[in-house]
Amino acid sequence: MNSFAPSRREFIKSVALAGAGLALSSPAALAQSGKGTKLGFDNFSIRALGWKAPQLMEYAAAQKVDMVFFSDLDVYENHSESYLKDLKKKAADLGLEVHVGTGGICESSRMFNKKWGSAEELLGLTIRVAKALGSPVARCFLGSADDRKAEGGIYTRMKEVVKVCKAVRSQAKDAGVKIAIENHAGDMQGWELVELIEEAGADYVGCTIDSGNATWTLEDPMVNLEVLGKYAVTSGIRDSMIWETPEGASVQWTAMGDGLVDWKKYMARLKELAPECPVQLEIISGFARPFPYLKSEFWPPYAKVKAADFAKFVALAKRGKAMDSFQPQGDRKVAEQEYQKQQLERSIKYCQQTLGLGVRKA
Repeated sequence: MNSFAPSRREFIKSVALAGAGLALSSPAALAQSGKGTKLGFDNFSIRALGWKAPQLMEYAAAQKVDMVFFSDLDVYENHSESYLKDLKKKAADLGLEVHVGTGGICESSRMFNKKWGSAEELLGLTIRVAKALGSPVARCFLGSADDRKAEGGIYTRMKEVVKVCKAVRSQAKDAGVKIAIENHAGDMQGWELVELIEEAGADYVGCTIDSGNATWTLEDPMVNLEVLGKYAVTSGIRDSMIWETPEGASVQWTAMGDGLVDWKKYMARLKELAPECPVQLEIISGFARPFPYLKSEFWPPYAKVKAADFAKFVALAKRGKAMDSFQPQGDRKVAEQEYQKQQLERSIKYCQQTLGLGVRKA
């Protein structure tokens, strides 16, 4: 039997919770949805700037956030213990916490980067960096939606990731660092990632819950939250706009408040399910991705998608409206840098002022 085969009873239960989840958050909880929740951002949000860790820390402090999420290993000048020790001190001096991450750890995925050696070596290095910087998490991911179409499908890739995680289990446990696997770029739906986490061992593996990536697997972010929430140890948060097209729907990630997610309800429920999970903004916006689900050839990689979940995604699409893509004017690099900063800073203010997120006073 496939160890990753979904349990119908458990999944139906999760879908039922998704429908009822909002009722679990009282009006009082919604009113205090952001209170006490730490706020930060993923450096990928402003990737066009090419800043290294020290400059990103200074920028984070200027934005009055609590944390900064270094989600790749290239953000550091090097990985020596002395350099990392200095970075940790700088973060402390600025009043910031640091979360650490890396890329894909599935060697058969096209998203795997051999630069750092094997998947096991890459994850081991990330855990070491996380420990040195005082990060309780080491974020990583499987791959992308293309891995659903590869030979063996997503379950073959999931087994590879479990093997890699188990190979570094003792290192993660000894370091006090939890491997935080992200639902990434359309690779796994929430329940599939739960299967992976449980197979690897939830005592040392959790998730980086990504609200935007949920929409790339035909999930309503609220459904994704109900399924993944209790495993969340860090996050990648952004809004999404979804709208119907002649062939299905299109998804465009957006700055916070520009999409369809009811963030007061989302944050209240996240706090109930994962009280210690911070909100790390990973703002990626300006382009749309089509999902031609009205074509029969679209469906083989998504054969196990449940009708109840898909119906919620379609319901979002029916509420949405088409958005224009970002069109840079003048120097493209400068335009992208300005656009990414504007999108992130507007999202930070939305979270601080509208949602009440953040411990540090803005």
